[in-house]
Amino acid sequence: MKDKKIYLVPIGKVRREILEDLKENLPLTFPYLFEIGEEIPIPENSWNIKRNQYLSTPFLDKLSKLELEYVFKILGVTEVDLYVPYLNYIFGQAKIRGREALISLARLSNTFYGLPEDLRLLKKRALKEAVHELGHTFGLEHCFNPKCVMFFSNSIKDTDDKEEKFCNRCLSIISRFFI
Repeated sequence: MKDKKIYLVPIGKVRREILEDLKENLPLTFPYLFEIGEEIPIPENSWNIKRNQYLSTPFLDKLSKLELEYVFKILGVTEVDLYVPYLNYIFGQAKIRGREALISLARLSNTFYGLPEDLRLLKKRALKEAVHELGHTFGLEHCFNPKCVMFFSNSIKDTDDKEEKFCNRCLSIISRFFI
């Protein structure tokens, strides 16, 4: 497994300490090499002035066009607020059984809610969402167990309440990829 790489790609300016924390902690769940890639710009066609948010699909499209050597999966990380047409916002998105996944740090940060910054909590939330979205790339759907990392986060409270790991059911499904 260590010969397969998962790239962490900053989209726009992303705090280096968040990327480094993900690089250090994601291998505890996924037995692959993690590497931080070069920053790429925010897709120009993603801004929605009426919503004051960025549409996420151009981000995934941009990630899918990256030509990275020996890439297995790509996790885009951005600090801008994302949405999809049928939801008010998203913490992340992924292509089910695909190569690309994406997380947004915007609503994972306490400062979004007018609270003091808490870098430790932001790193913890980012890790949960990264594991969740990468789980989708391995074919996992949303889980009904509210403690499982694959539980759908409808709010930041859902993210805070779930754990950073897969429940036994989800682990039994995803672990076949790690053999």
